[in-house]
Amino acid sequence: MSDDLGQAQHDHWQNVYERSPHMYGSEPSAAARHAAEQFSAGGARTVLELGAGHGRDALWLAEQGFAVQATDFSATAVRQLESAAVERGIDDRVHTHVHDVRRPLAFADASIDGVFAHMLLCMALSTAQIHAVVTEIGRVLRPGGPLVYTVRHSGDAHYGTGISHGDDIYEHGGFAVHFFGRTLVDDLARGWHLEEVHSFTEGELPRRLWRVTMVRR
Repeated sequence: MSDDLGQAQHDHWQNVYERSPHMYGSEPSAAARHAAEQFSAGGARTVLELGAGHGRDALWLAEQGFAVQATDFSATAVRQLESAAVERGIDDRVHTHVHDVRRPLAFADASIDGVFAHMLLCMALSTAQIHAVVTEIGRVLRPGGPLVYTVRHSGDAHYGTGISHGDDIYEHGGFAVHFFGRTLVDDLARGWHLEEVHSFTEGELPRRLWRVTMVRR
């Protein structure tokens, strides 16, 4: 992702969260429910959500008993998440970080039991940047820990339309998306155990997504 596109997307998401503080509602996503099952099955206690937004999934995961590290590059969204955690009485289990995933994660090696990223990896990131993010996730995730992520894929109606930024990144209504092909999913799973690639739809278009579950070896 170019610096200009990255700044434009940062500004766009800041404005979105300022205009619509609870745009995704308070109910957890289906992907978060699946992630919680994977985390529980593996005995996870500390989990990391990348791209947590205003926190509907991070807050719900904390309510399930996990200690949650929640990151987002929008300071506005992080403030909303912090306020909601206090209101729901779970701020002792939710720790927030304003973080750009193009930068290294501020966690020690093998210090996280599970990682969740709903629609984060398909933001306006280059293929190289996506690989770097997954490498960082592998660094902080303990062996045997699951990564559950969701992405829009190349079967989506918006793929190949709108403003092209190259590298399978297309922009619609100010939102830039990197649409995944199956080759990218498989490449990211090299060195991991790929457990599942599950197809599903979400939203009104509907958006077509994959939910990927893989485990650090």
